[in-house]
Amino acid sequence: MSSLAYFFKQSIQGFARNLSTTLGSIITIFLSLLIIGIFLLGGLVVSNVLASVESKVSITAYVSDDASEADIQALQQYIRGLDGVATVSFTTKDEALEKFKNSMTSNPEIVNQLDGQNPLPASIDIELSEAQEVETIAGAIEQNETFRKICDNQTDPADSLKYGQKTVERLFALTNYIRYIGIALIALLIFIAFVFINNTIRLSILARRKEIAIMRLVGASNNFIRGPFLMEGVLHAIIGAALAIVCLQLLRMFAIPRVQATLQWLPIDVSGTNYLMIYGILVVAGLVIGLLGSALAMRRYLKV
Repeated sequence: MSSLAYFFKQSIQGFARNLSTTLGSIITIFLSLLIIGIFLLGGLVVSNVLASVESKVSITAYVSDDASEADIQALQQYIRGLDGVATVSFTTKDEALEKFKNSMTSNPEIVNQLDGQNPLPASIDIELSEAQEVETIAGAIEQNETFRKICDNQTDPADSLKYGQKTVERLFALTNYIRYIGIALIALLIFIAFVFINNTIRLSILARRKEIAIMRLVGASNNFIRGPFLMEGVLHAIIGAALAIVCLQLLRMFAIPRVQATLQWLPIDVSGTNYLMIYGILVVAGLVIGLLGSALAMRRYLKV
């Protein structure tokens, strides 16, 4: 305990001796961890949004008006047997028109232009249990002979299949770009944090070089000499991590609820457990940065 108290006291003195570089080190660690935390939080939000979008991915197979009941039943039975299909239902022409009218209540003139006609085709609606299999399932339906026989566009059966995979693909592409940019930015900030810690510890070593020489003469162990500098790096990391956690907590308390109130349709809620996990990751990441930065500086400048 006395050694830890000594290490802590010496690290605090190191803070005072090199205040500007110490603040630079802490601020850089803080910004690095804050950006890491924001990207982790953003990743969870994006995962929620993607899961919500994927849950809504479905396939609609349009059938011709003269399709027989037997063929429709046979096609539905075939689709139910495909892997990744959750439910299969049939929408008649009249039901499709009723849904269209209900969706156009704010624009009744569009419905009036139909003049009593029903141009909408009947359809087989497929809900998926595995959204990623939508291309495979759509391809299997398109190649089915019964579907090609009764689809509403027999010259181009693929045109009779509608699904939202392209939306999901664009979302995945966008999140991948954001992820790559985030990783590059985090790596740059961590490198800058290492540089600041390295310089701070170097200045601390130079400021205490006479004291270190005396400690060597009286037989102090290498670990005892290194201890204050490791403690200094750890303190930088803890303060930087604490500042990042405070900012994320403020974001959670004030900014996120306002975004949720504005975008109620968007599933951006993140559980308290996930926040605690992010905070834990930031503390561990900060300690790794602090300890490695200090260790590298001592290996270079402290020959003990």
